[in-house]
Amino acid sequence: MRLILASGSPRRHELLKQMGLRFTVQVCHEPEIVPEGATPEEAVTALALQKATAIQRDNPDACIIGADTVVCLDGEILGKPEDAEMARAHLRKLQGRQHQVYTGVAVLTPTRQDVRVCVTDVTFSTMTEDEISWYVDTGEPMDKAGAYGVQGPGGMFVSEISGNYFNVMGMPLPLLYEMLRNANVNVLGNE
Repeated sequence: MRLILASGSPRRHELLKQMGLRFTVQVCHEPEIVPEGATPEEAVTALALQKATAIQRDNPDACIIGADTVVCLDGEILGKPEDAEMARAHLRKLQGRQHQVYTGVAVLTPTRQDVRVCVTDVTFSTMTEDEISWYVDTGEPMDKAGAYGVQGPGGMFVSEISGNYFNVMGMPLPLLYEMLRNANVNVLGNE
């Protein structure tokens, strides 16, 4: 069965390659619609399913993987920053505190729909204003939920992770592996 990743995220692409999967990428270009008043779990599951469903319409015989990740601090979802000042504001909120990273994963086949959530606790170090400015100036925060990436320079400000590391990058590999196996996708040497 063909495997399609419904995401343009370079991190998700690399993580699936790391698993040894053979897949193609098709990006959903529909506007992301989060249900009003959705919890972080509801938001990521709705968006992961929305992305996968959009791609499945043109590929009904394939296995589609959709995912969405948000960073949540005290119930507030910190999305991708719109500009450098918003990135600085996100980092000021996160620094010295623990927050949660939620990733919703949807795996759709012609006969099955499986949508789940993985949650990881992340603690940020205290950052000086110079460190925040330097990090924002790297450009890394600009396309990432919560304005940081654990796999790049931002990783030096992450003091603790409780849960799945790959979830913080946007794709919890053990969960995805289990979901693909349950969908009868031959993950080991997938054809």
